[in-house]
Amino acid sequence: MTAAAITLEGVGKTFVMHLQGGKRLPVVGGVALEVGAGECVVLGGPSGAGKSSILKMIYGNYRCDAGRILVRDGDETVDVATAEPRRIVALRRRTLGYVSQFLRVIPRIGALDIVAAAARDQGVAEGEAEARARDLLARLNVPERLWSLPPATFSGGEQQRVNIARGFVADHACLLLDEPTASLDARNRAAVVELIAEKKRRGVAMLGIFHDEDVRDRVADRIVDVTRFAAPIAA
Repeated sequence: MTAAAITLEGVGKTFVMHLQGGKRLPVVGGVALEVGAGECVVLGGPSGAGKSSILKMIYGNYRCDAGRILVRDGDETVDVATAEPRRIVALRRRTLGYVSQFLRVIPRIGALDIVAAAARDQGVAEGEAEARARDLLARLNVPERLWSLPPATFSGGEQQRVNIARGFVADHACLLLDEPTASLDARNRAAVVELIAEKKRRGVAMLGIFHDEDVRDRVADRIVDVTRFAAPIAA
């Protein structure tokens, strides 16, 4: 059987509140799950259950306090929990993408170039990268008159769609989706659902958070209830 693209084994996270005398705030413990190629697994549970923390640990933004986070990178498997920073950077460039509802970009760079750059960084030729960027911006209903302008001047919804385009333009084998459809209208939610379906057909492994029940029901192959991994409150 082919190994899972993403595997979590006994993963735990506790925040230490240094400004509150070192108080410890457990988030999750014993997280165990797998995501296979061509599968979209959705993390379920209420706000504060640790869903975003799990995604950020997989991406390497949060340190993992316990367990292993295994991501298949070609013929290798990387344990994000113990990997050196440079290895995590290489993993992100080649294999592991992250799509959130927030856009953080360099000022004064136009939207089209921001999206195309994500593909160029992965080795896609300049012409092909721009063609992909144009296609995605059009499918996500970003007006063409805005493509040459920096997204800092856009509405919140327009910025979010640029961010989604940037996350989907490259050929990552694994994608982490942190509420990408939050605040989008029905037309653009439908566009994102179709983009996810296309990635699944191409064998991309996706782990996501979707608070919109309709979107979640349309994209999820499985839903993992994060409340089962609730960490005990420290005495």
